[in-house]
Amino acid sequence: MSRRRGRRQRQRDAQLLGLLVVVGVGVTVVVAVVNWLLAHWWVLAALLVLAVLVGVGWLYRRQQAAVWERVRAQGLRYGLPQLDALHHARFEDAVRDLMRRDGCRDAVRAGGGGDLGADVKATDPFGRRWVIQCKHRRNGLAGSAVGTPDLQVLNGTARQVHGADVAVLVTNGRVTGPGWAFAKQQRLHVVDRETLGAWAAGSQPLWEVLRAVPPPRRSTPLS
Repeated sequence: MSRRRGRRQRQRDAQLLGLLVVVGVGVTVVVAVVNWLLAHWWVLAALLVLAVLVGVGWLYRRQQAAVWERVRAQGLRYGLPQLDALHHARFEDAVRDLMRRDGCRDAVRAGGGGDLGADVKATDPFGRRWVIQCKHRRNGLAGSAVGTPDLQVLNGTARQVHGADVAVLVTNGRVTGPGWAFAKQQRLHVVDRETLGAWAAGSQPLWEVLRAVPPPRRSTPLS
């Protein structure tokens, strides 16, 4: 037992000695560096100036990026041929960007598996919550028409699940007659090809392009 205790004690002593050596070397290096910097203060000054310049440059680039993003958003326009050529996911991105252009700074694309009929969500400057379902047709008007089943999905989830004040279906194609009738009956808004062309290529926000949009909720920080 005494031998084992002696061995353990020697191991602990060796570990402590090693730690002391490491600490000593570390302190020596730090002291040497500090003394060197004190003797060569201009190096430290140059490093500080360089750090300030890098920080200023980073802030400037960030501010410029924000400015250009605002300029791009304000001047955002799409022609129908551009929208027709998009992948359906990029079409959803385009709708999101148009809502941001209109002043919905929190607009997000939520489309994908399990989106429950909400491809884009946004809050307008008047506090209204928008839930948008996007139906892209590669062939535009020649593609398959959007029918009542698609609108039924939107009607079943937009308000109850997503809390929408304004439920909208956007398509670059066409909508069937029964689809239009169902939308009117259920107070759903439809942006068909003609309306989409006017909205995407113009400067009016979507709530001015559409008719019978609910009145504003209240003024919000987005106003």
